[in-house]
Amino acid sequence: MLIKYIYCILGLSSFCRYEISVTKNMSKEITIKKKFIHKDLAAGRWSQMSLAEQLGNVGSEVGRAANWTVKGNDKQSNRALDRAFDLLDLTIGDKRWVGSKLKELCRVREVLADTFYGDRAYGATPQSMEKYFYHYAVEARNNV
Repeated sequence: MLIKYIYCILGLSSFCRYEISVTKNMSKEITIKKKFIHKDLAAGRWSQMSLAEQLGNVGSEVGRAANWTVKGNDKQSNRALDRAFDLLDLTIGDKRWVGSKLKELCRVREVLADTFYGDRAYGATPQSMEKYFYHYAVEARNNV
């Protein structure tokens, strides 16, 4: 089996790591799997959390990215964003969130990518994205 790693552009401009496996006989079958940074959460713990807990955790990484952006450290900011998108992808992949919740999650991903990597077509700033997620963290804390 031949395995290659690529970075795929998702949403507007965010980057996520995927693994592409091609069978040895080079058949037309290709398997694409997301390589999660948070492997223990992807294994099942994430789906046990409430939506507020999930988005509060995403917000922690967004907050870190915003802080590193203000300090001018793009490398650390990008690392935090990689983790934020990883957690957001886990949330989007959670089978419990369907309909309008899933639509909102996908839109948040799009706006987050635009805010940090795009031309800010939605008018969001890193600080406004941090504020958006902060309310979920407060809600999760209040329900513990």
